[in-house]
Amino acid sequence: MAGRRGSAMVAAAVLCLLAVALHCQVAQAATYVVGGRAGWTFNLSGWPKGKNFKAGDILVFNYRKGVHNVVAVSKAGYDGCSTTPRNAKVYTSGKDQIRLVKGLNNFICTLPGHCASGMKIQVSAT
Repeated sequence: MAGRRGSAMVAAAVLCLLAVALHCQVAQAATYVVGGRAGWTFNLSGWPKGKNFKAGDILVFNYRKGVHNVVAVSKAGYDGCSTTPRNAKVYTSGKDQIRLVKGLNNFICTLPGHCASGMKIQVSAT
């Protein structure tokens, strides 16, 4: 019986440590408002410079609903201002929150002329 109690205590301690570790990892995620007070708008390509993004960080895209959108695209989609693949996720709430993945994250506005006029950003997350 003493052996079972000891095993249960060790298992409980391990679970507790895992919970603390997971909580610490989530607590380290940062939230960034794209474009600051101006929000998601034109000519933001330099906005990510100087920021250290991590996978799991959240980008908040604030804009007037119906006036813009946010689409996560591939590098080719970013470079060509197109949604590639065609089933890319389109965000339209005006207060979109997108969690970064490790590597290059590309976002554009697909309303006519917006991306070509500089409404796009690339964010690299480690």
